[in-house]
Amino acid sequence: MVRIILVFALFLTSLIASPSAVAAPSVASAQRDVNRLRTLAAEKFEAANEANIRIKQLEKENSALVAKEAVLKKKLNASSEILARIAIANFQGHGFGKTVDLMFSADPTQYLSDASVLEIITRGYSQELQEFTRNKQKVEASRYVVSDKTELLKREKLRLNREVASAKTALAKAEKILKSLKKEDRERLAREEAEREDKILNDSKKYAASYAGDNSRGSIALKYALKQIGDIYVWAAAGPTRWDCSGLTMRAYQTAGVSLPHSSRIQVKYGKPISYNALKPGDLLFFGKPISHVSLYMGGGKMVQAPRPGKRVEVVKLTKRFGSKPFVGARRL
Repeated sequence: MVRIILVFALFLTSLIASPSAVAAPSVASAQRDVNRLRTLAAEKFEAANEANIRIKQLEKENSALVAKEAVLKKKLNASSEILARIAIANFQGHGFGKTVDLMFSADPTQYLSDASVLEIITRGYSQELQEFTRNKQKVEASRYVVSDKTELLKREKLRLNREVASAKTALAKAEKILKSLKKEDRERLAREEAEREDKILNDSKKYAASYAGDNSRGSIALKYALKQIGDIYVWAAAGPTRWDCSGLTMRAYQTAGVSLPHSSRIQVKYGKPISYNALKPGDLLFFGKPISHVSLYMGGGKMVQAPRPGKRVEVVKLTKRFGSKPFVGARRL
């Protein structure tokens, strides 16, 4: 019995010490997972940008509807007051006392005048009743629309919170992976990443310095974007020294006199579509299904972009896939 226990204990010890047991990730796999999670965070942040714009639009529409409803209510109240006055006038005009007064009046002109007034009042009653009914229907319809818009607004805010929470969760997982590495591996990973980023930065600056361009809208926007080389990525940022992908393209085109929303998924609706083989400097490039990234074509098979958390504005080679995201189209403004 003692021998069995000893054997079992040795077996457990071997399991704990075995290389097949769950261990910290390798440096290479950690780097891949961190990059993937940071890219996922950027995708979620872009979805949040779209939700933000929809919320602002819905809030604007909601405010306009509430203001319109207030005007309609005033009209409805005015119609109600007029109806009340007409009802009182009709009651008094058709009452016995008033009729006798008119019949024995010494002034027939006054009688005719009063009779005419009664006829006008009767005719006006019908018109005002119709106006009252129309105003009432408008107020009721407005209430339904306001209620619908308010519900849409609530859903968009929930969506925004979900997307931001998902992005932050992805970044937290990336940080957890890094912390799970040994100190020396973590430092080596950081050093290698810094070296790669420095090379990209130096190359990007050279590409930016070589671009001459012209006075077209695309070229003006591109020149502005190239001046931001080296600035860090921050979600929802649109300058002057921090950017996300759609914040950079939005501000770049603003300098060229074109107003764009702060969302890659909405920017793709602007301008005209351009084929991959007909690209010109300044064209907007869109990636992902659904769209979650936008950059500017530089020419020479390169593009400038603010890619994701942990990266800086850079110039990189344009391919039909940006990481796991397929190229889905280009637009010229």
